[in-house]
Amino acid sequence: MNIDLEIFSPVHQITNPLFDAHEVKVFLKRDDLIHPMISGNKWRKLKYLLKSAQNQHKNYLVTFGGAYSNHLLATAAAAAKFGFKSTGIVRGEEVDNNTLFLCKLHGMQMLFTDRISYRDKPALFQKHFGNNEQSFFIDEGGSSAEGAQGCAELVNELTDSYDHIFCACGTGTTAAGIINGITSHQLTTKFNAIPVFKNGGFIRNEINRFLTAPADYDLHTDYHFGGYGKATDELIDFVKHFVAATGIVIEPVYTGKMMYALYDLIGKGHFKPGSKILAIHSGGIWGLLGMKDRF
Repeated sequence: MNIDLEIFSPVHQITNPLFDAHEVKVFLKRDDLIHPMISGNKWRKLKYLLKSAQNQHKNYLVTFGGAYSNHLLATAAAAAKFGFKSTGIVRGEEVDNNTLFLCKLHGMQMLFTDRISYRDKPALFQKHFGNNEQSFFIDEGGSSAEGAQGCAELVNELTDSYDHIFCACGTGTTAAGIINGITSHQLTTKFNAIPVFKNGGFIRNEINRFLTAPADYDLHTDYHFGGYGKATDELIDFVKHFVAATGIVIEPVYTGKMMYALYDLIGKGHFKPGSKILAIHSGGIWGLLGMKDRF
């Protein structure tokens, strides 16, 4: 089977009096529209991993994530679509929730493991699937050189030039890919990474290990709102107001933090008047299922 999805990821301009006051233009690349389940950077990171599995004649995908992982759901959906079997190794005690229900609906088997064992993912893979020659390891979040390769293709799709590109960062793979795309096209665009983890400075090392060439980019580490999967009332209110004002659904785990950071930096006069800024909607809106009680 040909492993591909038609890429439908338009760029929409977002308007706001704040942008007018600071004389900037803001655009959003709608990677969330690529596929209902395999959306955003999830598809871009999986694309070449799935091609690699197919080329190696592997038919069983094994990957990792938390109980509300968008990556698990995307992998389950991709496996179903392209004819693979799949298992998700889940961090923590056995639970049932809406995200895992959707994973199971797509045929994914669930294997729960304690948090200490989870730290060594290759060892877990070897323990449970080392004797299965059909199994194929996919790291948490699709973190890999292949993932960065897929994310670099986002830049190929741009038909306009931008002074800045903003993106949320979890594993650093998406950021590395976009930076590689900027480099390969010899653009002057400055990349801005928004880590979603507390003390997110470590993400620079994660980004750098997948870069094809040294690059200068900005890391804004003050927008984690308490850490991964954490949110304050201020962030939740921002997400609610953004969705109500634009009709574009975002979530507080990734894109919500990134958009909050962008609005905040604009308000602080961070950008030169006349700047054109592109924000990447990296999908993952199913992350709302794990935080719906906050809304």
